[in-house]
Amino acid sequence: MEVYNCRMIKTQIQLPDALYRDLKRLAATKEWSLAETLRRAAEQFLARHPAPATRALPWQPPSSDAVGWRGLTHEEVHERALEDMEFSSEGRA
Repeated sequence: MEVYNCRMIKTQIQLPDALYRDLKRLAATKEWSLAETLRRAAEQFLARHPAPATRALPWQPPSSDAVGWRGLTHEEVHERALEDMEFSSEGRA
């Protein structure tokens, strides 16, 4: 679990009465403040639900020079299309 040793930010939250009472009871049992109880709960929640990994660089589509049928004759385009159809039908079988 990551330890957060940094400046604290003061905030306000709204809790249902029953949840507030249960948190206060837990805090008293553990001899923690309500704020400490909520920080610990938040840290455990984040540990169970980590942020998705981010890519180093955003995905970029290939440039138009690297894709398509530019420079192919009509016959070459037709042959490649037939090859694609054969490849697709093999995957379904």
